[in-house]
Amino acid sequence: TLDCEIAIYPEWASYTLGVFVCQSCSGLHRNISQISKVKSVLLDPWSDAEVEFMASNGNNAAKAKYEQKVPVFYYRPTHTDCQLLREQWIRAKYERKEFVCVERQEPYSAGYREGFLWKRGRDNGQFLSRKCILSERDGALKYYNKHDAREPKALMKIHTLNASFQPGKIGQPHGLQVTYLKDNSTRNIFVYHKDGKEMVDWFNAIRAARFHYLQVAFPGARHLVPKLTRNYIKEGYMEKTGPKHTEGFKKRWFTMDDRRLMYFKDPLDAYARGEVFIGSKENSYIVLPGLPPSTQGYHWQFGITIVTPDRKFLFTCETEEEQQDWMAAFQGLVNRPMLPQEYAGNHSHGSTQDLSKEFLHFLHLADNLI
Repeated sequence: TLDCEIAIYPEWASYTLGVFVCQSCSGLHRNISQISKVKSVLLDPWSDAEVEFMASNGNNAAKAKYEQKVPVFYYRPTHTDCQLLREQWIRAKYERKEFVCVERQEPYSAGYREGFLWKRGRDNGQFLSRKCILSERDGALKYYNKHDAREPKALMKIHTLNASFQPGKIGQPHGLQVTYLKDNSTRNIFVYHKDGKEMVDWFNAIRAARFHYLQVAFPGARHLVPKLTRNYIKEGYMEKTGPKHTEGFKKRWFTMDDRRLMYFKDPLDAYARGEVFIGSKENSYIVLPGLPPSTQGYHWQFGITIVTPDRKFLFTCETEEEQQDWMAAFQGLVNRPMLPQEYAGNHSHGSTQDLSKEFLHFLHLADNLI
């Protein structure tokens, strides 16, 4: 298995570590040239000794040596992840040897983390240094506007936290988007640290805290790791109109986070302007290309109609490719049967309006974790 889990025939190799790597990871290995020296399998000359070394080592042997004690919560990046995650995984494995002995994992396994991150201001867009504390005991991630402040500016409960690297969107190579629920609506903060290792340690510390919370909340549960953090299914610009379909279409930034389609005026807004729940076909959700014939007021030509039990939502995309991508994302959700806790989480869905609070609580606990 390659460092980035990509299933291709690798054309590069580290002849000092004895591992084969893909072209993208070969560049990251060159960043630790004191440990890993890279050659092309096809184009560079190889000595008999080097070939013999590769034959007697290989990726499985390296995995057994360098990944002995990877914490279950630690994020293993794939080829689709950002460069920061892939580079720090390679450095953690081969340079710092973090997964050979447990003592080297203190920064993200301790259950408490305190430090300063650059946080984007909600109104002015400036990044300012903010003191951050992640505490499993308090069950929260907090940040403080002033270094000596006693009360946090925001308290983000661990059980609602999600963290995902968004370097392109944030405009920082180490940019992390943290979302949490406040008053049952999603809030975003955008942070980064100049030191890539520090930022990935924060990310894995959040995953560790989420893992320990879920272990307590759902004792004996399986399949916890996919629930620690999640990347968005799709993000991008579309146009939308209001419920009466008579007002003009407005350009908005959309984020598909599992079954919640949220829309923002700007990609870096602190909170969404609105949210659309995407249910399954069993609950009468349908995705159609195009718009109803009478629709007016749109600028982009490639329409999508989502039919829900309550109303039709109309969107337009700038290109046919974007339309196809969004359609595929929506169709994937519509084709997927809904889980019990998704009924409970969708407060706008007709079938949950009559349910008692006790039954909703039961549905929430009947998570597929169990």
